[in-house]
Amino acid sequence: GPGNDSTGEPFYGPYDAQELMVDHVDEIGVNMVPFKMLSYLPDEDRYEESDKIEPTQKTLNISGTQVREDYLAQGRLLPEWFSRPEVASILAEAYPPRFRQGACIWFTGLSGSGKSTTAEILISMLLEHGRQVTVLDGDVVRTHLSKGLGFSKEDRDTNIRRIGFVAGEIVRHGGVVICAAISPYRAVRDDIRSMIGEGFMEVFVDTPLEVCEQRDTKGLYAKARRGEIKGFTGIDDPYEAPVNPEIHLTTVDVSPEENARLIIEHLVKEGYLRSVEAVPTA
Repeated sequence: GPGNDSTGEPFYGPYDAQELMVDHVDEIGVNMVPFKMLSYLPDEDRYEESDKIEPTQKTLNISGTQVREDYLAQGRLLPEWFSRPEVASILAEAYPPRFRQGACIWFTGLSGSGKSTTAEILISMLLEHGRQVTVLDGDVVRTHLSKGLGFSKEDRDTNIRRIGFVAGEIVRHGGVVICAAISPYRAVRDDIRSMIGEGFMEVFVDTPLEVCEQRDTKGLYAKARRGEIKGFTGIDDPYEAPVNPEIHLTTVDVSPEENARLIIEHLVKEGYLRSVEAVPTA
């Protein structure tokens, strides 16, 4: 039957579509074969038309939404009363559970905000949950995939789009990828989100500029302040903070380990990870 809305009521009646077609049968030129909604009677191991079932009889039903979210997405096989085992196996293979689907964890934030530090800790935690991880660090990518690009807006956009393309391929093949790049421009991040789709999770590492400057072991902020580096994000080039990131981290009073655990909790909640107890050890 139809799925339910947030109040638990069906989105539409079980026969609304049939009635609509009957109303327009002359216009469509196609006759409909009417059928009744069926419910399963577990005590009698049979199906019956729903309007013929007594209120005292126990019934079982699974909506299309429940098939997707409560069974396929969770790696649960559909019960035999609902689907033949052969069909259930084909569906399970065609629509793997979320903990076997790809995901992109996209860190964004100022230089020195703590993106790479948190990402490194997150890698170990993901491995404990049985997921293999690929890391695309902004600085590393620039020395290989984006070698030769500068720091103009156009070159920065190109660099981020290249990272996004590679990340999308990893996600498409069922892998987990961590991307840690400043990625200062909101429009490009939104493009990457659209490119990757459902598995994209934006993690905003929200660290104040003055704290990032204090952490700057390479002296890049100081050089930018002196005008020795032009177009430095946060100094003379803008950083456009995310509007609705999936995860919003602060780092002044929260440790990288705590932030990594917050990301893990989000991934477990969304079904991309199983709890450590549920991960096979052999």
